[in-house]
Formats: sequence, C-alpha cells, structure tokens
Amino acid sequence: MTTTPDTERTTYPPTGRTTASRSRDRMSYDRAAAHAVLDEAYHCALAFTVDGEPRVLPTLHVRVGDTLYLHGSTGSRPLLAARGAGLPVCVSVTLLDGLVLGRSQFHHSANYRSVVAHGTAHLVTDEREKAGVLTALVEKVAAGRSADSRPPTRKELAETAVLALPLREVSLRARTGGVREEEADLALPYWAGVVPLRLTAGVPEPDAGVRAPLPAYLRTPPSPWHDPAVLRGEHVVLEPLDLAHADELHAATADPEVWRHLGNRQPVDAAETRQIVASALAAHHRGERVPWVQRCAVTGAVVGTTSYYEVDPERRSVAIGYTFLGRPWWRSGINTEAKLLLLTRAFEELGAVRVVWHTDIRNERSQRAIERLGATREGVLRRHRQRPDGSWRDTVQYAMTVDEWPTAQAALRERLRPAARVA
Repeated sequence: MTTTPDTERTTYPPTGRTTASRSRDRMSYDRAAAHAVLDEAYHCALAFTVDGEPRVLPTLHVRVGDTLYLHGSTGSRPLLAARGAGLPVCVSVTLLDGLVLGRSQFHHSANYRSVVAHGTAHLVTDEREKAGVLTALVEKVAAGRSADSRPPTRKELAETAVLALPLREVSLRARTGGVREEEADLALPYWAGVVPLRLTAGVPEPDAGVRAPLPAYLRTPPSPWHDPAVLRGEHVVLEPLDLAHADELHAATADPEVWRHLGNRQPVDAAETRQIVASALAAHHRGERVPWVQRCAVTGAVVGTTSYYEVDPERRSVAIGYTFLGRPWWRSGINTEAKLLLLTRAFEELGAVRVVWHTDIRNERSQRAIERLGATREGVLRRHRQRPDGSWRDTVQYAMTVDEWPTAQAALRERLRPAARVA
C-alpha cells in the first residue's frame, strides 16, 4: 500500500490487473472507499479456474482489516482447490445505486460502485481465526446477533470452510451523477433522468413457532417520532408490538364488545389476529404507524394494543388510536395511564404541539373517554372511513394542544389516584 502525499490517504498501488484501460476517470484505488463498498455489500462473486475451466461462485463475505474472508462448504471445488499453495481468484462486489435514462438509448447507463480484488486465497485452518470470522459474518448480518443466537458446534465448524484473501490488488470503479449525452440530443422530447435504487430491509417475518419479540437491532425507526420506545407506568407497560404477541392479544380481546366500533371485524382465530398485527407492523415499516402492545404492569399479561398514527414531525402533530383493550381491563386504570404515557411522550419528549383522536360517531363510550382525557371536540369528518360491514362512518375528531396539556396532565394524574380511578 502507498500513501498519496497531497491527500494523506492510503491507496492500493495499481497493477497490470487493476489499471483501467478505459473510463479511467471512474477508477479509484482509495483504500477506505473500497473497504466501504465491501462492508456495505452482503455478497460477492468469486471467480476462479478449475481444471482449465472458469467458474464463478456467489458467496457471502466479510472484511476484517485488510483481509477479505469468503464463506463456503468444505466439499466445494474452490475450497478443495485452495488447500496447499492456495487458489488464484478474482472477487467482485457491485452496488447498483441508480438507473440512468438518457434521451438516446446509447446514453442509458447506471450509477454504481464496484470493487474488484485479485490475489491468492488460502483456506483458513486455525480454529480460533475461523470461529472469529464466522462471528464477524453473523455480526455483519445484524450487529448484536452473535450474542443472540447459538454459536456453531465443533461439527458445524468442521463442515464450514473459510477462504482468506489478502487485499493487495484492489480497484474501485464508480459512476455517479446524472445523464451525460450529446448536446444535439438535449432538445429531444423524451424524459431523461435517474431512477435511484437502494437496498432496504423489509418487515422481519418470524419463523413458525417463534415467540421471542423482535430484537432491537432489527428495528430501524427513521426518527424518534417513529420509535415505539418502552413506556412504563404503575398500571400498564407499553412495549413495541410484535407478531409474537398475537396469541395472547387474541385471547385477551376475544369479546364482540371490544370490536364493535373498530376498523377491523373481530378475528375468528389467532391467525386473523396475527394478520392484524402484521398489518400494523407493515404500516410501521412504511412510517405510517407506531404500534405498541399494552401489558398489565402487575401480571405482565398482554391486554391490548394502541398506536401513534398520522405522525408528522414537521408540523409536530400526532394522532393516538388503533386502540383496543380486553374487556376485563376496562375501568382498571390501564387505558387512562396508557394515554397519559403517550401524551407525555408526545408533548414532553417529542415536542408535539398537537395530539389528535378519531372515533366513530356511533361510539359514544369512546367519545366520553376522549373528553375525559381533556381533549376538545373539533368537528365531524363525514363519510370518513369505511366500516368492516361496508357502511361509511362519520368520524368525530378531537384534539389537545400543548397549551392544554398541563391542565389535562394534572387531571389525568388525579384520576389515577387509587381513590379516584375511573378509567
């Protein structure tokens, strides 16, 4: 490796195999930039020759320092060939960042970052080094996962092979920016521009039988407003809703009265409740809802759920809803305290200036409950939402502002005193 004097950045020295023959302005040998691409990508293409025939194998990789480790099976051709003197290989990693659409077909292109590494890979035989690499691979999948899963057994380690490729001949090629085409084409009446591409994680889907809640390292809230932080009170604990809660939630809310005025019909079994939970989690992933499960603080039992929705950090506003609570816990203090916790987070932690509620105009019980919170009725949204039976409901809208919050907070705390509890 060499150091470029004018930038003091470490670079890889160009070789005959890494020197660009065309588009040299896109080529780089910057070590940190190449490492960043290797670290961002989850898989690579491993090219090698066996018995005079070319082979390309897609596989997982992880970088540790200036060594690239490649995952494989002990019975695979490249791993067998890597014994002894090692296996000459070429490894390629490409991140596609966008599709470039020109006015002319010739000038269609792509924005990308691509690393190519040449060298001789060797089989890792030291057990401690191999175990460390496999841990690093698991941590690359999800930081914290190695402590939250069973480590490999000696038999599993023996069945797994790892190749080590020292990073010495490395080049980085990249294209960024917009359309580049002939001046004569600029007047053509066609749309031109860039379609950005990015790899994003979807909603985690638990395996059958999983009851453990979704680990914190798999939750990626875009902002504190979208973070279902754990909220604790004397009567209720609000924690992030998870598919693992579906069975308990179904049992706790299996009462037609609970579902009478809700947007979903009463689920007939736990599988349908699971679908309701999955829908809430998908909405959270899209940034549309922040769902919590409600637990009884005394027994730990799952008793209901509630959410933030219409989350608007720019206007500092949020709505509270999608609430349903098992009938045995009505008037227990749980609903009142849950609202107190959500209002406190909204006004005092997130800096909200307005909190909103919506309820079916037929649901007089809900309207009275919202009014007891200290919210003000603002009006009726006509034919606002469709009920499960297909009819259109008029929605009553309530709101509380930050100016009204201190008085409402004092009243809610008074209501939660044992002698005054009327949730």
